[in-house]
Amino acid sequence: MELNVINAPLTVHEIEWRVQSQTKDGQKIIVVPYITNRCVMQRFDEQFGWAGWQNEIKEIEGGFLCTITAILPGGEIVRKTDGASRTSVEPVKGGISDAMKRCAVQFGLGRALYDFPKVLIETTDKYIPNWATPLLDKMVEKINAGGAVRDVVVLKPEHAKPTVKI
Repeated sequence: MELNVINAPLTVHEIEWRVQSQTKDGQKIIVVPYITNRCVMQRFDEQFGWAGWQNEIKEIEGGFLCTITAILPGGEIVRKTDGASRTSVEPVKGGISDAMKRCAVQFGLGRALYDFPKVLIETTDKYIPNWATPLLDKMVEKINAGGAVRDVVVLKPEHAKPTVKI
């Protein structure tokens, strides 16, 4: 069975970018794309119907395991499991959410994000600047359209279109 909805390209609204690290010179940050947990729920609902899948969370030492069970149209049951550590910001909620997102990748949802280029943003801040978000969105749209993107992308303030302040 083909999982068309699960494997369809992710939209900019289904991806959240997180800062992974800052370069040694402190002049750039490295950001990585993740699927959102809402994306997981929406895609599984669309693919299997709201009653055609379920998740089970199990607490383990240091984190959580998530098992997603889905019923295929022919009645076959598919079950996959993955886990994640507690997170630093919201340890329980974040860990559960991360485990579920990692488990969804086992089904193929968001797996294409592993093929995204390495993205650096020119900034001394420790967070993604507002000017970079539209550039990240454009890159996702270009990738979804089949456009070629370098292995490493460096976003700079001058790449952003100036915004008009009222």
